[in-house]
Amino acid sequence: MHNIRFIRKNSELFIKKIKTRNVDLDYKVISDLDEKNRKLITDKENLERDKKEISKKKDKNLFQKSKEISIEIENLTKKQSEIQNELNKILSNLPNLPHEDVPIGKDESSNKVVNTVGSIRNFDFKVKSHFELGEKLNMLDFDLATKTTGSRFVFIKNQLAMLERAISNFMIDLHTKHNGYVEVSPPLIASSDSMYGTGQLPKFENDQFELKLDESNERKFLIPTAEVILTNMVKNQMLSINDLPIRLVASTPCFRKEAGSYGKDTKGMIRQHQFHKVELVSIVTPEKCLEELERMTNCASMVLDKLKLPYRKIILSTGDMGFSAEKTYDLEVWLPSENKYREISSCSSCGTFQSNRMKTRYKGKSNEILNPGTLNGSGLAVGRTLIAIMENYQNSDGSIEIPEVLKPYMNNLDKISVN
Repeated sequence: MHNIRFIRKNSELFIKKIKTRNVDLDYKVISDLDEKNRKLITDKENLERDKKEISKKKDKNLFQKSKEISIEIENLTKKQSEIQNELNKILSNLPNLPHEDVPIGKDESSNKVVNTVGSIRNFDFKVKSHFELGEKLNMLDFDLATKTTGSRFVFIKNQLAMLERAISNFMIDLHTKHNGYVEVSPPLIASSDSMYGTGQLPKFENDQFELKLDESNERKFLIPTAEVILTNMVKNQMLSINDLPIRLVASTPCFRKEAGSYGKDTKGMIRQHQFHKVELVSIVTPEKCLEELERMTNCASMVLDKLKLPYRKIILSTGDMGFSAEKTYDLEVWLPSENKYREISSCSSCGTFQSNRMKTRYKGKSNEILNPGTLNGSGLAVGRTLIAIMENYQNSDGSIEIPEVLKPYMNNLDKISVN
C-alpha cells in the first residue's frame, strides 16, 4: 500500500504516475480524507493533553470536565478510525507506481522486445500442438479430468508425468546449486493477511480459490503462486541489513480461477486452474531492486538456454504490469503450433510496495528503519515448459525427443513414444 506521507509530499508525481496504470483516480478524495484524518488526530492529541493537565491538578471540581473530555476523545477516536479505514481502502486498491524506464501504454501492445534468443526450428512436416501430441501418446487426458474435476484440468500420465517432474527437479537444482537460491517447501494455503501483503487482496479476490477450513472467521486461500507464501515469510519482521539479500525458490502447484480469461486458450494446458511453477523470490535493500531484477531474469533465462528453447525477453508497459510491480520482464517461449511466442516467465521488482503492506522492515547501516525491496519471478512455469519441449522437440511420428540436460532426470531416456 502507498505511503500517505509520500503521496502528500509528491502529489503531482503520484497523480502523473498512477494514471499510467489505467487508474481513474479522484485525488481530491484522498486529499480530503487525509486532511480530515490528520485534523482528527491533532484534535484528539490536544484533548489528551488537556486531560493530562487536569489530572495533574488533582482538583475534584474538574472531575466532570475530565469525564467530558474522555467521552469526546472516544468519539474522535471512532471517527478517526472510520476515516482511516476509508482512506486505507482506497489506497489498498491502487497499484504500484511504475519505474521511470517502464514504457507507458494502456496494454500489451505497448510492450517492448528487449532481445530474442535462439533459432526457430524449421519443420519438414506439419507440426502438432502439445495436446494433439499428448493425446496421441495417451499421456494427456483432458476428458477424464473434466469428468473427475471440471474444465481447465488435465491428467498427465506415464513418461510425460515423468518429464514434468524432471523439468521441476532440473530447475530447482539449477537455481539452488548455481544461482544461489535456498529451496523451500512451503504451505499451499495462505491467510487473507498474506494475500493482502503481496497484493492479491482485496482487488483480485474473484481470481482466488477460497477455502472453508473450520468455523473460525479467518479466511484462507489456495496460493495462486508461491510468491505469496515465500514473500510473506518476512511479514511483520524487523530484519537486519546483514540478512539481505534473501533468495528463495520453491516448486509448487498453483491455483487460479482465471476469472478474466473466459473463452481464451480453452484447449490444452496453456491456461489451467491448477499448474506447477518454480518460483523465485528475493528480498533486498531498495537500491538493489533493479540490479536484482536483471539477475533474477537472467536466472530464469538460463533455464531456457540450457533447454535450448527459442525465446524473447519483453519489458512490460505500465498498462500490462501486475498490480504490485514497478518493473516487469516477461520471457516468452516459441510455440510452433501457434507460430508465436507465449509467456513462460514473468519477473518483477515490486520496490517497497509489498513490504509496506506486510509491515516488513530492516535496520540500515546507521540503524535507520527502512522497508526492503521485494522481487518475484517464474523460474519457470513447469507446465508451459513441458508444452514448449513437446512442441519444439517433436518428431514426425509424434514422438518427443528429450533435451540433453533432462536425460539424467529421465533415466537417460532419449525420447518419449507410444511404444
